Amino acid sequence: MAQGSRGGAGKSLVRATLAIHEPPTGDSTAPGGLIRTFDFDFNPAQLSLSRRALWKSTVAQIERDGPLPEFMGSEPREMNLEIFLDSSGDPTSTAVLKKVEALLKCCQVTERSIAAKQPSPPWVVFQWGSFSTARFTAYVSSVEAGYTLFGTTGVPIRATCRLQLHEIPSRTEGQNPTSGALTARRVHRVVAGDSLQSLAWREYGSAAAWRAIAEANGIDDPSRLPSGTELVLPAAEEVRV
Repeated sequence: MAQGSRGGAGKSLVRATLAIHEPPTGDSTAPGGLIRTFDFDFNPAQLSLSRRALWKSTVAQIERDGPLPEFMGSEPREMNLEIFLDSSGDPTSTAVLKKVEALLKCCQVTERSIAAKQPSPPWVVFQWGSFSTARFTAYVSSVEAGYTLFGTTGVPIRATCRLQLHEIPSRTEGQNPTSGALTARRVHRVVAGDSLQSLAWREYGSAAAWRAIAEANGIDDPSRLPSGTELVLPAAEEVRV
């Protein structure tokens, strides 16, 4: 069962998020523009992380006790997590249905990647506060959704989704050399008066860094920044001024 609630003490909890990005284009190894941020209604009750080290042994007849194994490398991390969705407080709501559809699209090629002639499903970044071990860029290899409660019109109002994420190693600046993961990025919701230049000055100490924010979010016209827009703010180590 997921943890947390939407009211009371639940407001003080740090919520897990899944940022869904366009896949990169060209030779880039960083996620493309932000498609949407999937905010968890309830934090996961548990996460399953795994990683494998590859070893090879070549058997020879003359070796009585067996050969010494040879280390071949480490595979990227994998994560399995469960997402609990619930809108039973509003039996006519389609929120659960829309969120499940958004997760299922993580296994579907994006239109922008097709237009760029590099067809690929989205890349995702899972984050949960200071839990840095579980923060990495990944692709979604499978989504399993189980609807457990329906409204009077037959629309699902409660569901449990199980996701399997596979890490995508990155060699960009700001990479953590021990894990292969990108350094932490934040998501900022635009409010009235915000501009890319003001955000760049506040985050990186230089207004000239606005181009890094624009590139990370696929923004072509920096003068158009509607309130409520969610922007990915690259880690300071990834920004060149």
